[in-house]
Amino acid sequence: MTDAPRPALAFHLTQGAGPMVVFLPGYASDMEGTKALALEAWAKDTGRAFLRFDYGGCGRSEGDFADQTLAGWRDDVLAMLDEVVRGPAVLVGSSMGGWLMLLAALARPEQVRALVGIAPAPDFTDWGFSTDEKMAMLRDGQIARANPYGPEPTPYTAHFWQSGEANRLMFGPIAFAGPVRLLQGMADRDVPWQRTQRLAELIGSADVQLTLVKDGNHRLSRPADLRLLARTVEEVLVAP
Repeated sequence: MTDAPRPALAFHLTQGAGPMVVFLPGYASDMEGTKALALEAWAKDTGRAFLRFDYGGCGRSEGDFADQTLAGWRDDVLAMLDEVVRGPAVLVGSSMGGWLMLLAALARPEQVRALVGIAPAPDFTDWGFSTDEKMAMLRDGQIARANPYGPEPTPYTAHFWQSGEANRLMFGPIAFAGPVRLLQGMADRDVPWQRTQRLAELIGSADVQLTLVKDGNHRLSRPADLRLLARTVEEVLVAP
């Protein structure tokens, strides 16, 4: 028995000098977010190659959101690397996208040259839900949480949670050797900054830097945050 094919993915490619910068959105987000569009504008201004895309079931991509899993979205990232990027890439992952960038880097170590995480949330299926929520997902198939960024509640399914648990990373060293930059708000209510500090310790590269923004929230989408993000991406692009 073979797995069902992944949904067709919508993407937007900016041609330019490589390595190609690839933006990975967070959970239930899409390629039209503030950070993705700000990086695209930076790429056009600086002549850099840039890719933004929607995971299966998100934004303009095909598929039903309720059918998606973390492993499926990881496979979407790998499909973009294999079929669109093809050459060296720098991955920029926001929140859950920071988990996916790590999984993709482990799967394509020769292709992924550097990582930039924005409030990265690896293993959030473990620490981001209460015991009652986990039990409710397993009992009812899904839960819904109030969405602070929109009017509709955000669903989380049991099969997404189970896929996340099967792909946890922060139980030991993470074997990535390239430059890594982690941006984290200390006022983030979704990802505690101490978890990002621990992630910096676990990544095997000797070139890992963590930048803490004392008044920064989870989104890190203010003008100053976006300028910091662009500077950080520029830095890893020229790192040896």
